[in-house]
Amino acid sequence: MTEFIVNMENQPGRLAAITEALAAFDVNIEALTAYGHDGEGTVRLITSDSPTTRRVLHEADLGFEEHTVLTVQLPHRPGELARLTRSLADAGVNIDALYVLRANSDGIELAISVDQPRSALPHLDVVGGVSVSDRRNQGL
Repeated sequence: MTEFIVNMENQPGRLAAITEALAAFDVNIEALTAYGHDGEGTVRLITSDSPTTRRVLHEADLGFEEHTVLTVQLPHRPGELARLTRSLADAGVNIDALYVLRANSDGIELAISVDQPRSALPHLDVVGGVSVSDRRNQGL
């Protein structure tokens, strides 16, 4: 799973333009956060189709970064997120972004972008995001 981080000016219609362009290519947005500060806007998103998202952002002449995100499933009960974040902190792993993908009474699925995926893996019950072949290719 890939996270795209787009930095742009914080003006009316900028987020609409990105979401409309993705919709025009039938790309579903799985998770998104957008925020502005001092005239600059940041959009972080995970989509159903990374290659098409990459092409749409290139064609829109938007600068962006890409990060691999890890997907984890937690029981939906008090303290589980605290346990996970403490485990990563104790391992010296910094969380760059955390997304709630799905939540119900059975559990909560999170996508986590971290600075050290290799170090994070032993602390996560990974259900997606980095396959065995991805781990080999990324030296994980």
